[in-house]
Amino acid sequence: MATPTLTGPARRPAPLDRSTPTVVGHRTTLGGRVADVAGWVVLILVTVAFLLPFYLLIRNGLATTREVTSPAWTVFPKDLQWSNVTALFTDSDIPMLSSLKNSAVVAVLTTLGTLLVCSLAAYALARIPNRFSNAIFYAVLATLMIPAAVTFVPSFVIVSWLGWVSDYRGLIIPGLFSGFTVFLFRQYFLAFPKELEEAARVDGLGHWRTFWRIVVPNSGNFIAAIAVITFIASWNAFLWPLVVAQDQESWTVQVTLSTFVTAQTINIPQLFVAATVSILPLVFVFVFLQRFLVQGVAQTGLKG
Repeated sequence: MATPTLTGPARRPAPLDRSTPTVVGHRTTLGGRVADVAGWVVLILVTVAFLLPFYLLIRNGLATTREVTSPAWTVFPKDLQWSNVTALFTDSDIPMLSSLKNSAVVAVLTTLGTLLVCSLAAYALARIPNRFSNAIFYAVLATLMIPAAVTFVPSFVIVSWLGWVSDYRGLIIPGLFSGFTVFLFRQYFLAFPKELEEAARVDGLGHWRTFWRIVVPNSGNFIAAIAVITFIASWNAFLWPLVVAQDQESWTVQVTLSTFVTAQTINIPQLFVAATVSILPLVFVFVFLQRFLVQGVAQTGLKG
């Protein structure tokens, strides 16, 4: 076989001209810094927009009526009117303390009851074999398409017939079942690892003890996320407590706030103080449990 010969001298790659500075890295670094600065600016603007309502509540709550309604705006009042806070809780016409207690009792019991009822119903639909499971689940989903206004009057008639008007039972029991919460729990339990439940079956546990000993301890994040959402919704409920809580002693905080607007004369600073006090529990719940809102959806609740 003939050996090929080169017809010309081999060409070597031209050496890099090290005298010419490269700016690719500089441009990348500069672009990254610009992106970081833009991101921080956006975050600051969003934070200011989020905190603006809280600032207005505190600012107007500690001002006089003239300062609140004055066209000359000041960042903070010259003299902070802390007496507005004490007046809110000493005014005999405004049952603020009792309404806060009622809202706390209703919200906590509604949250616990909803978690219990909906999680058990969803686990039965997801894990206990039954030929009617799908039909029952579709019936639960159908309740989501029924407007609340349609069931409002029948629910009040039943509560009134049972004698639960102006009673904790009338405020709590009708709201324990939620089709949407059952749907969320069922979808979560369907994705729960069956291996853990099968291991519990081998150890002789039934559905009831498997649920409480295996499923619930490994679903803490998801349950906490549902609890936060349910607590906030129950605390902010207004229409049902307005109709059922007819006695002043059974008013929730939202009903008490509505009396400021319906009064013939409105004490504007006191209204802002009352609004601030009413949202403080929600702020605390959100600050301490906000991570569960993300982890409960993004994670399965299992370690490892």
